[in-house]
Amino acid sequence: MASAYKPEEARVPPAIQLPTPPVSKFKIALCQLSVTADKERNIAHARRAIEEAAGKGAKLVLLPEIWNSPYSNDSFPVYAEDIEAGGDAAPSFSMLSEAACSLGITIVGGSIPERSGDRLYNTCCVFGTDGKLKGKHRKIHLFDIDIPGKITFKESKTLTAGQHPTIVDTDVGRIGIGICYDIRFQELAMLYAARVAYDSNHSLIAGRNMLIAGAHLLCYPGAFNMTTGPLHWELLQRARAADNQLYVATCSPARDTGSSYIAWGHSTLVGPFGEVIATTEHEEAILIEEIDYSLLELRRTNLPLEKQRRGDLYQLVDVQRLSSQQ
Repeated sequence: MASAYKPEEARVPPAIQLPTPPVSKFKIALCQLSVTADKERNIAHARRAIEEAAGKGAKLVLLPEIWNSPYSNDSFPVYAEDIEAGGDAAPSFSMLSEAACSLGITIVGGSIPERSGDRLYNTCCVFGTDGKLKGKHRKIHLFDIDIPGKITFKESKTLTAGQHPTIVDTDVGRIGIGICYDIRFQELAMLYAARVAYDSNHSLIAGRNMLIAGAHLLCYPGAFNMTTGPLHWELLQRARAADNQLYVATCSPARDTGSSYIAWGHSTLVGPFGEVIATTEHEEAILIEEIDYSLLELRRTNLPLEKQRRGDLYQLVDVQRLSSQQ
């Protein structure tokens, strides 16, 4: 007996055509920076790296997670910036805005500790070529882990979790943003990649005046450690890229064996077939590679996963859980 399954009935709402990016090819720079306790030095050092990357033709620059501060719960409140206030209250933010404008590039500004009222966030700011803020992502999934004998860390001691996904339209395409631990959650990447519509509160809708997903590229500034880094860092990047058939770029701080939290390094660009295009080692480096968006549709034609999805069988697990509890 023939299956009654009809792919077009499994998508609610139906898939929307992948948006045409404003460029087909461009260079991306991953700036794997050393980070010290000297905030002014960190800011100046990042500015020089951005300028070097732009001088080598990069149109998009990605910085590491927590690049202006040591990665510790003790440091986050001390180094935090009031992004809304700007100016002297947010020197890292101001530098990124100025650099994007003066160099005419897009910057995914890694992340910095952000102060908003009495709360702290781990925040990534995205700047357009005019230097204006195009999007702000607050880390959604906080890094609270305990691996006995290896590593224990609890970001929630000082940080508050963000509440919204972040998709940004830029001069180099539509970019979905995650920070470090966010990469472990396929649902977030799947949301960014899906050609569906969301309202301003990021609820799925089928009407007008809506935010369209369909990212071309996912950027994850991240600081995996010496335990989870060798186990999962490359694995997760390749999985997110292969599952969603898009580019994934990550950027880590350089490794500092003298710090209390030692980053794994290995900033990486992964292509839409899950292939590693290029990666650094653990030391400081600026990696510049080309992104070719024509490969997105080619790979999705080679392997038409979206058309083959059985949405009639597996709606999002969390939706099913919520429905079962009602």
